[in-house]
Amino acid sequence: MSELRPFENRRQAGIALARSLSRYGHRADVAVLALPRGGVPVGHEVAQALAAPLDVFVVRKLGVPGHRELAMGAIATGGVRVLNQPVIRACRVSPAAIEQVADEEGKELERREHAYRGARPPIDVKGKAVILVDDGLATGSTMKAAVQAARLLSPARVIVAVPVGATETCHDLADIADEIVCLYTPASFEAVGQCYLDFSETSDDEVRRLLGAKP
Repeated sequence: MSELRPFENRRQAGIALARSLSRYGHRADVAVLALPRGGVPVGHEVAQALAAPLDVFVVRKLGVPGHRELAMGAIATGGVRVLNQPVIRACRVSPAAIEQVADEEGKELERREHAYRGARPPIDVKGKAVILVDDGLATGSTMKAAVQAARLLSPARVIVAVPVGATETCHDLADIADEIVCLYTPASFEAVGQCYLDFSETSDDEVRRLLGAKP
């Protein structure tokens, strides 16, 4: 494989990532939370290698009304909500507007959680070292929200683990996570997919299969 595309697919990337996380292997205080959908095949390999439980960590951005690309917060698995008060104040977003957006995104989060996990509750990560896994980091906005949301579940430690990421994004995440593990930071970064030979979309069926949930 070339330097530009160092990973054959997400599975191979997960196997490589697991090697850099071997110190977390076979410990009762470790859990792997994968960001769906693309992070699940990567997280599955990490969890298998570390003999750790695997779950999805669904994160939905709360966009400012009229400017949905601008995040005023996020909601995540476990009923977690994170709000960006400086953005809310600057954009003068009312509490009612926040609740409306949160309700809309909450319904989509519930739909995805049911689609991926079925009736199984989220795994308990209180007091554990949580490894947040995705297939790569571009802007890192979703992962940043995931780190903030995961903190509210009272883990002992939050580790961000990805096969590839933009250098600046990894530096930013290092400021809010306890540890970041990124195997490859290309000098010229355009998109996560440029680092995979096969970057085909991960299906809901594959996510369910890897999590062991019934379709």
